Amino acid sequence: MRAPIIIVKKLPAAGMAIFPFILLKSERLKNDPEIINHETIHLRQQLELLIFPFYLLYFFNYLINLFRYQNHDLAYRNIIFEKEAYDHETDLHYLKKGNWYGWIRSI
Repeated sequence: MRAPIIIVKKLPAAGMAIFPFILLKSERLKNDPEIINHETIHLRQQLELLIFPFYLLYFFNYLINLFRYQNHDLAYRNIIFEKEAYDHETDLHYLKKGNWYGWIRSI
């Protein structure tokens, strides 16, 4: 999947996936294969859940984690979708191997 990349200088994170786009904070991140892979994994997750349900599950998982950990960083890092993306961002062939619904293993 080759997603269009948009540079958003005021983005609150280095990268973000909002189907069908990858948003990046700076032009130099276009050359970072790990962040591109991380965000592409999120695009796959969004497709797996037919886009809108992904955002609902992501948000509710974050809220549950925030209640559980009482810490934004821990809540964010333990979102099931983020776990899959962080665990596999360095494997640039992860998506080519299939691995559909890999985030379910993080439940």
